[in-house]
Amino acid sequence: MNRSSFAFFVALLLHVIIFLLLWILWSLTPDIEQKEVHKEKRIKISLKEMPKKYKNSGLKKQKVKPSPVAPPMPKGSQLKKIVKQKPVKYEPKKKPRKPKLNKPKRVKKVVKKPVKKVKIKPLPTKKMYIPLQQEQKIKKETKKQNKLSWLYEDKSDEEAKNNKKKTTQNNNNISQNIKKLYGDEFGKLTPGQQQYILDNQEIMRRITQQVLNRVARVNIPRDLNVNRSNVIEFYLHPNGDMSGFRFISKSGYYVLDDTTRETIEYAYSRYPRPKETTLIRYNVYYNLARY
Repeated sequence: MNRSSFAFFVALLLHVIIFLLLWILWSLTPDIEQKEVHKEKRIKISLKEMPKKYKNSGLKKQKVKPSPVAPPMPKGSQLKKIVKQKPVKYEPKKKPRKPKLNKPKRVKKVVKKPVKKVKIKPLPTKKMYIPLQQEQKIKKETKKQNKLSWLYEDKSDEEAKNNKKKTTQNNNNISQNIKKLYGDEFGKLTPGQQQYILDNQEIMRRITQQVLNRVARVNIPRDLNVNRSNVIEFYLHPNGDMSGFRFISKSGYYVLDDTTRETIEYAYSRYPRPKETTLIRYNVYYNLARY
């Protein structure tokens, strides 16, 4: 067999197999019944083919009565005729009322009781209780005077004594603090220098405390929890200048020592000026520990 004839037979077999497969599939598939679509019944109506009316039918046309025409408005002499006519009065019919008889009222008899006359006794002419009231008033006035007598007492001497005691106590406390700070050097100062320190120590302390509160907020960190102190000294001149600043004892923290130095540099210009150059000493406390 030639190659061409062999290829022809193979192609023929394939076509036959395909045809058989299609025929088998078509035979196995169930017949699908096509549903009949019901068509809508439509009625055509045209105006030309309207039904005719006959006389025998029950339909009758009803004629509409024309509305009455209103008479024209009267003019001129017609108005006079209308005015001359007397107006007609209409009296409403009143229903007849039946008279009602009033029932007779029962009259109660009032019996008057005889009034007894009370004899009024005359009041005594003698004044029985007047002297007792006067005595009570006198006693009350004396009691009031005794209660308010402390207002008229002169207590100026006692107040002066109390003030002197307070001042002496304060001076003693200040002098003791100064003696601790200065030690033997306080005795070496002149009387004018000693008097300046005693008189102005409290004023300078308040000024220094105000400045320290402001500087410490900026310089000292919040997490520093220590209780330390340092002692400084400097000379204050009559012209308001400062010299010879130095630390006698340091706190052990550079931040605290630097804050003390900066505080004195800002505050010394506000101190009262001495008459002569004076040695000033301070003990600065830092209570920062949080318990």
